[in-house]
Amino acid sequence: MTSTPAFASATSRRGFLRGALGVGALASVSAFSGCGLTGGGSTAEKTIKIIVTESAPYQEPVKIAQGLLAEQGWTLEPTYVTDIVQPNIAVANGEFDANFFQHGAYLEQFSADNDLDLEASFYVYASPAGLWSSKYASVDELPDGAQVALPVDPSNNGRGLKLLAQAGAIEVDESKSVIHLSQKDITANPKNLEFVEVDQQSLATTFEDVDAGFMFVRLAAEIDLTPETALAFESTEDSLPFICLVAGQPGFAETEKGRALQGALQSPEVEAWFGEYIGGVLETPWDRDVEADFAEWV
Repeated sequence: MTSTPAFASATSRRGFLRGALGVGALASVSAFSGCGLTGGGSTAEKTIKIIVTESAPYQEPVKIAQGLLAEQGWTLEPTYVTDIVQPNIAVANGEFDANFFQHGAYLEQFSADNDLDLEASFYVYASPAGLWSSKYASVDELPDGAQVALPVDPSNNGRGLKLLAQAGAIEVDESKSVIHLSQKDITANPKNLEFVEVDQQSLATTFEDVDAGFMFVRLAAEIDLTPETALAFESTEDSLPFICLVAGQPGFAETEKGRALQGALQSPEVEAWFGEYIGGVLETPWDRDVEADFAEWV
């Protein structure tokens, strides 16, 4: 296939995380004004700095939490970004207390690839995903050589492959966990499907350019797609490693800041917001044990 700027090659995917973390990425994080956590005083002690991805299910709960924390004497200072590399580096460097932009599988993969000491602090919302097509009504209808868009990052790439395998379009090595599954683990591809790897934030915008595309349910909703219209959709069990969470340095969840932030982001007000967003499709699994879940699938 002839490559285009909108798509990333398999080679670039494998180097995606490592290659992005050069001096330039670190410098751009340091360039954030007011990000340092050094210095004493009561103001600093009652200020929580969080780096957040710039989309509704992250921004809106943070805005709600900001108001709730203010009532308790806290200042929540969010910095919104579209980048999926900087947030973990910034927290690992101590420039932010926490981040809210990723799911567990991405946190684990990114931390391992880049030798970062970060951990999941607490869950915020579940983010199932599916396969959709604007041209075909089922996976069976996909033609020989059909192009299927998948996320470029390794932690999400296998999700689309597993969905296709569950639907019978391909066969994969069943001994591989979904978070480690990749195209090299495909054992049969009778339709000769061609996989087009796309930055996860661009999956919705490239949807019309391919025969089928993998998307998180919230991205699909932005272009009026629903779980009911998906060719295949993740079960709760399949999406366990992909619950979106707040991450921090080890022990952050047990600190005063961590407990205050968790109380605000797991508040009835935030739960009510998720109940209204996209018809309540994003669940809030706050009763789940983060450590136990990670032990199950890592």
